Amino acid sequence: MLAALFAGACTARPHPAPALPASEQGRTDLIATAEQVLVNQCLHDRGAAGPPPRQEVLFGTGPAELSITLTTGYTVRAHTDGCLAEAHRHLYGDQKSWFRAQVTVNNLRPEAQALLREDPGYRATLARRAACHDHDAACIRASGLEALRTRLEPARLAQVRAAHRDDLTAYDRLRDRAVRRAAGLLADHPPQKGDTRS
Repeated sequence: MLAALFAGACTARPHPAPALPASEQGRTDLIATAEQVLVNQCLHDRGAAGPPPRQEVLFGTGPAELSITLTTGYTVRAHTDGCLAEAHRHLYGDQKSWFRAQVTVNNLRPEAQALLREDPGYRATLARRAACHDHDAACIRASGLEALRTRLEPARLAQVRAAHRDDLTAYDRLRDRAVRRAAGLLADHPPQKGDTRS
C-alpha cells in the first residue's frame, strides 16, 4: 500500500545518508513525523482521511491481535490492521516485537514502584503518610516517604532493568531502525502542510 509513496526510488540518483538527530527528543520527533506521514498516506489510500479520520481505520477493528500482561497486572492490547499498525511495521520492521518492547520499557518505573510496595519498611512508611491530611506538610515530611522513595527507587529500577535486558536491547535496536527509516522517508518525501498529528 505504501509502494506509491516510494515509486521511482530505483531510478533516482542515490541521496547521501540524511543526518540523524543527536538528542533523544530529536529522534522521537523524527519518528513521530514520519509515522504521521505514513498514517496520512494510509488513511488517504483507504479513503478514510479526515478530519476527523475514521478511528477504526486508524487504530484497527475487532479483537486486538497483540496483547501483553505486565507484572503489575495490567494488560495492554493493540491491533495489527489499522493505519497506525501499518506505519509501525514500516518503521520498526516487526510490529509485534516493537509492541512488546515499547510497552515493557514504558512500564519499567511502575514495575519498580510495585517492587517498592513489597518492602515492609516502605509499606510502613506509606501507612504513616496515608494517615496525614493532604495539607499537613509537617506530617507528610515527617512520614519520611519521599526520602525513602528517593533512596530505594533507583535500586529497584536497576533491578527491573536487569530483568528486562532483552526487551531494552530490542527497544534500542528497533528504535534505531525506525530513526534511520524515518530519516530516509522524510528526506525523500518531506511532510506536507496537512501532515499534522491526528
